[in-house]
Amino acid sequence: MLDNSPLKILFLGDIVGSPGRKVLKKTLPELIKLYEVDLVLANGENIAGGVGLTEATAKEVFEAGVHLLTTGNHVFDKKDSLNYLHQNPFLIRPQNYPPSVPGNGYAFIETRKGKVGVLNLQGRVFMPCLDCPFRVAEEVVTLMRKETSIIVVDFHAEATSEKQALANYLSGKVSAVVGTHTHVQTADERIIPPDTLFITDVGMVGSLDSIIGVNKKEVINRFITQMPNKFEVPEKGPVVIEAVLLVIGEEGKGVRIERIRQILTPPFV
Repeated sequence: MLDNSPLKILFLGDIVGSPGRKVLKKTLPELIKLYEVDLVLANGENIAGGVGLTEATAKEVFEAGVHLLTTGNHVFDKKDSLNYLHQNPFLIRPQNYPPSVPGNGYAFIETRKGKVGVLNLQGRVFMPCLDCPFRVAEEVVTLMRKETSIIVVDFHAEATSEKQALANYLSGKVSAVVGTHTHVQTADERIIPPDTLFITDVGMVGSLDSIIGVNKKEVINRFITQMPNKFEVPEKGPVVIEAVLLVIGEEGKGVRIERIRQILTPPFV
C-alpha cells in the first residue's frame, strides 16, 4: 500500500555537555513515540563539556537515537573530532568552510519516504568569517535537489536577520531552514511562502539554570572583567530539551512546524 502520510523530522537544539546528553537518553525515545518521528536530527557542536565534540560523546548521542548531527563554529574545538568527521558520514560541519577542511557539509539519509538531504551552513554576522552562505547554499541545494526534494538546512548563525534572510532566499527550494547557535528558542516558527518551514533558533538541550548552558558565575565574570576564563557546564539542576517537529509532505513541501519545550529534573533514571 502506498504510504501518503507526511514525513516527521525531529530537530533538536544544540546539545550542551553531559546534562544535555543525559536528558536526551531519557527523553528522546518518548518524543519519538509521542510524535511518531521518522528521523532525528540535532546540532552536536557542544556535546563534549559544552564546547566541541569527541568521538565518544558523538557515539553516545547516536546511540540515544539521533540519526545525524550537524555542527557549527565549535566543531574543531576538540582534536578528536577531526578523525571522526572523516569516519562518520552522518556527522557534518558547515559547508561554507574552505574545501580543504576535514569532513563534509551535507549528507543524505534514507527514510521511509526516500532520501532526506541535510545541509549545514554557518553565518558571517558576528561570527568567524567563512565563505558566503547564500552563494554556497544556492550552489549546493541545486546539486542536492538532483537527489531529493526533501532538504533540511541547519543555519548556525548569530544574527536573526541573517537567518531570516537565508530562509527567504531559499524559500521554495528547501523543505526547512532551522537556526541554531544562540541556545535560546525563538517563538517565530512559521511557513515561509510557498512551503519552507522556518524557526530563527531551535534552542538547546542542556542546563536550564545557566546562561546558554554554562555556569552563570563564569559568564557574568567574563562580561564584568573582560578576562578569558574557562566555562563549565552545570551538572545539577533542571534540564531543558528544546526542539522542533518538521512535518513534510509530498515533493518536499513543508506542511507544519511545531515548537517543543520540556523541562525535566534529575536524576534521569
